[in-house]
Amino acid sequence: MFDVIIVGSGPAGLSAAVYARRAGLSALVLEKNAMSGGQVLTTYEVDNYLGLPGIGGMELGTKFHEHAAGLGAEFTTGIVRAIEKTEAGFKIITTKKEWEAESVILAPGASHAMLNVPGEERLTGRGVSYCATCDGAFYRGKRVAVAGGGDVAVEDAIFLSRFVEKVILIHRRDTLRAAKSLQEQLFALPNVEILWDSVVTEIQGENRVEKITVRHLKQDSTEEISVDGIFIAVGIHPDTAFVEGLVPMDEQGYLIAGEDGVTQTPGIFAAGDARTKKLRQIITAVADGANAAISVQEYLNHDR
Repeated sequence: MFDVIIVGSGPAGLSAAVYARRAGLSALVLEKNAMSGGQVLTTYEVDNYLGLPGIGGMELGTKFHEHAAGLGAEFTTGIVRAIEKTEAGFKIITTKKEWEAESVILAPGASHAMLNVPGEERLTGRGVSYCATCDGAFYRGKRVAVAGGGDVAVEDAIFLSRFVEKVILIHRRDTLRAAKSLQEQLFALPNVEILWDSVVTEIQGENRVEKITVRHLKQDSTEEISVDGIFIAVGIHPDTAFVEGLVPMDEQGYLIAGEDGVTQTPGIFAAGDARTKKLRQIITAVADGANAAISVQEYLNHDR
């Protein structure tokens, strides 16, 4: 029986583990993947984490894990299938084993949203990618497209422009949602073309991506564009289905909780990208984890 089980090992979960251990709580971190870090592991360069500009995502994720492990947090892998309320606290049912804890911090993160167009699923891994830093090196000297207009899409386009022949950024609106500093970098790149008011309607290719069909919304016209790959960065959705019915969520599936991480289900706390909030960044995830762990400490002290 642990004091707290933390579901998720991204920045929020690892921060929660650090603060839980500093509070003297026994903590188990349930990891879905073989490595801790969450989405930060797929980030080539982190330029906005306080005090560490330009640090690699893999390096930052490793440091987070080492910090939590060094304080005595325990780690195990497994996908959480369900969480059940018990007399003593909670039972966490994973694909490998069942665990028990007096409290739970949910930090499952979020997954990449899909375009849901013909050819996308079939060609995923064969020219369709959701991670430029993971797969970008395969397209050196080639033509690629990026779908999206937020920070991630623009960061992907900037990253890819360093070694591909051409980047075509496709955005459904006439202005980008990305940070101003990122937009300035993007607009200065000679090998980036932006297709405004446009959407990808189909991804084509026999065994790999060969071209995409783009619809220009204002002109109400379509064209086929030859590309060797397409990187999709059109948002995320929270990985919270496993606690549906146990923890209240908003219409998009985000866990309803304030800055303190307290949910409407006593003993369960939320942190990171899966929580309802305005800004989803590494630094806010880390803050979430700290707040949630302190809330757990207060909850357990009161309960005992």
